[in-house]
Amino acid sequence: MGRIASFHLVSERGVRASLTFPRLGTDRLALRRTPGLEFVKVLGTGRGSSTGPGVDVRRAALFAVWSSDADLDEFLATSAIGRRWAGAAEAWHVRLRRRGGHGRWSGVDPLDGLESGARDGAVAVLTRARVRPRAWRAFSRASREVDRELHGAAGLVDVVGVGELPIGTLATFSLWESTDAVRAYAYATARHQRVIDQTREGSWYSEELFARFEPYGSAGSWNGRDPLAGLTGNISPPPR
Repeated sequence: MGRIASFHLVSERGVRASLTFPRLGTDRLALRRTPGLEFVKVLGTGRGSSTGPGVDVRRAALFAVWSSDADLDEFLATSAIGRRWAGAAEAWHVRLRRRGGHGRWSGVDPLDGLESGARDGAVAVLTRARVRPRAWRAFSRASREVDRELHGAAGLVDVVGVGELPIGTLATFSLWESTDAVRAYAYATARHQRVIDQTREGSWYSEELFARFEPYGSAGSWNGRDPLAGLTGNISPPPR
């Protein structure tokens, strides 16, 4: 078994919700000492399923690359962060194998060396871009239109906007029924294709990443349910 990735979405309520945003900084420091953790980004999230600008201060996300499934198991079971997540108002976790993609995140290729995933079944997609300051206004206008188009896309299961900062470094994590659904949205949706052309012609991004994954193990709930439960035969509970 090789390197794997994981994505985690955690929501809090009441008094604990007020600590979610400050912990984005303290968790970054604590994670540096985690065995088997090779790459990590602690992320804020947008409101609801919106992928445009905005912040939900009660919810946080994390994307990570691990040396093995066992390292992730150990983290979830024994770390202070993993134990805190277990008591959260809501938490959802998914393990990911690489299907394809390209790009860099903070100068690193997080897909390098990841275990290869199955080619059929549900798909998780991670997109991330660092927007040049001069392009931020145009990007913000375009992203609102793309967000509306995205939510009407056939085969979209769920989506959340995430990022290291509310402005300038935005990302999305989305779940789809199939690779065909992802391709239909990416290449056959008029506004999305125009925005892709605009980003290239205007050099809007100083860095970008596009990644597709096989989501092979999920647990917990996102908006009251596991969005992958029963979707395809290749989705199963995380290994133990």
